[in-house]
Amino acid sequence: MTWQGAGAAKPRWRRAALVGLTVVVIGLHGWVTQGVAERMAEFGQAEPAPPPRMEVAYVREMELSAPPVVAPVAPPPVAAAAKPKRPKAPKPASAPQPRIEPPPETAEPALAAASAPDETASAALASAAQAASEAETSAAASSPAEAVASATPPASAASGAAAFEWPVSTRVSYTLTGNYRGEVQGSAQVEWIRVGSHYQVHLDFIVGPTFAPVVQRRMTSDGEISAQGLQPGRYDEETKVMFGNWRRRSIRFEDETVLLSNGQRRARIPGVQDTASQFIQLTYLFSANPELLKVGNTVDIPLALAHRVDIWTYDVVAEDTIDTSFGPLQAFHLKPRRPPDSVGNTLTVEMWFAPRMRYLPARLYVTQDAQTYADLVIDRRPELAGP
Repeated sequence: MTWQGAGAAKPRWRRAALVGLTVVVIGLHGWVTQGVAERMAEFGQAEPAPPPRMEVAYVREMELSAPPVVAPVAPPPVAAAAKPKRPKAPKPASAPQPRIEPPPETAEPALAAASAPDETASAALASAAQAASEAETSAAASSPAEAVASATPPASAASGAAAFEWPVSTRVSYTLTGNYRGEVQGSAQVEWIRVGSHYQVHLDFIVGPTFAPVVQRRMTSDGEISAQGLQPGRYDEETKVMFGNWRRRSIRFEDETVLLSNGQRRARIPGVQDTASQFIQLTYLFSANPELLKVGNTVDIPLALAHRVDIWTYDVVAEDTIDTSFGPLQAFHLKPRRPPDSVGNTLTVEMWFAPRMRYLPARLYVTQDAQTYADLVIDRRPELAGP
């Protein structure tokens, strides 16, 4: 009897100890879970949600035509240092002028005159300064949207060129073929939207059928339009693989630095673009400087990627004919050079810009490696929004 009582008390003691241990574990688990939740909330607050996507209605197709002749502009990285100033006193013809100019064969008359005798150079620079002053006065009196549309300085009277005007909101649609663990097909589009001085550029990919995509990727650049072109404020990239969740990474452009998606900061290079905005920025540069699109030329553009900021060099390698559903289309082929220390899986994009389509990209060839690539070819005329 005594032995049985002791045996019965022992299981009760074990049960009590087990219950106590369970309570402690549950308490610790709740404390850890609460801490993790608070950290996740802090992380969510530190990385605000992407700006809402601007929506417009597209009502007509673009009519293909020869590009308009517009006033030339300097590339953004040079523009701040290249603003011409009236000389204080005449200098000998052999003395260098305080300016940065394009090669003589592509220079506009007002800039080319800077290499002529001093009186001619002074008169040309004075005329350009007066024209710029009048343009600033006119822009100040107009509405903000009109000021943005005429953000670039007009050409001199000798050139007869008009000021660059940003196009209305435009959507370019593409047929996608390529390879991702086998041959794939899909669709893509580049969308340029602007409201006043605010812009967004969207680059959307769908690999596979729209009802069951294998891969989806959305890239969005959000920022402001300036006299030097696009100034991104934020870049967001969202990717989803079949049966997976959306993954997002962002780049934020601050006044003097760029906050990369890995949390590191880099110096903000003047004129820096992101993966999405670069297409429209190059369209802007080619519209104002068509001489850049000559086979053998190179075009530099600062680019902020997920983990680095570099100046990418694009070679104009050929003038090709692209077969489209609306007929053959001439376009200039730009091929990038990888930065010397770039990693092997860095995305590269070859681009074909069509002058008769306001220098919008008619074809994009995106490569990650030899087995992963996508070829995007325009499948219809670009669509334009209403006024």
